[in-house]
Amino acid sequence: MQFHELAVPGVVAFTPEVFTDGRGQFVAPFQQSLFAKATGHPLQLGQCNQSVSRRGVIRGVHFTDVPPGQAKYVYCARGALLDVAIDVRVGSPTFGRWCSVLLDAKTARAVYLAEGIGHAFAALTDGTVMAYLCSTGYDPAAERAVHPLDPALHLPWPPDITPILSDKDRAAPTLGEAAAAGILPPWGACQARYAELRAAH
Repeated sequence: MQFHELAVPGVVAFTPEVFTDGRGQFVAPFQQSLFAKATGHPLQLGQCNQSVSRRGVIRGVHFTDVPPGQAKYVYCARGALLDVAIDVRVGSPTFGRWCSVLLDAKTARAVYLAEGIGHAFAALTDGTVMAYLCSTGYDPAAERAVHPLDPALHLPWPPDITPILSDKDRAAPTLGEAAAAGILPPWGACQARYAELRAAH
């Protein structure tokens, strides 16, 4: 498995080796030893989620309050999607910056997003299956969102899809509105959380 950090600090892409033969395909999208080598700590697993989306569905931009935050390790088990990570950590030197990666079942590429980073994706095929390994369980009181079509973010959604949003995401604030409301995670709190994870390893 190969890995490299993307343009937003705390976002790491992982590309595993894929084995194919006459029966089909075998791949290990997540490998704890290599994950720990890339991030400096093992992945704490609090919950595993899976979503199925039709072409054009955009989910996100989602993140949680820090502390404790919720880190995510995501990969596409079927179909294809454009995965986007957005730095919504107030005070971060890359605040507002995003990076994107094409995830699909053929390559089994995965992306890790540390606590405090916003996450969104667009399904590129019908029946796209996204799997999420989450460091903490679902806590509705800590869940936050920013509008995925916020023009100030200029997220790279494919021009050939018609965005399909949930009511919750459609009603989400822009990044500027979220900052004014004080609901974005502070850079200092995120740094403290990352240091805590590395120290416990």
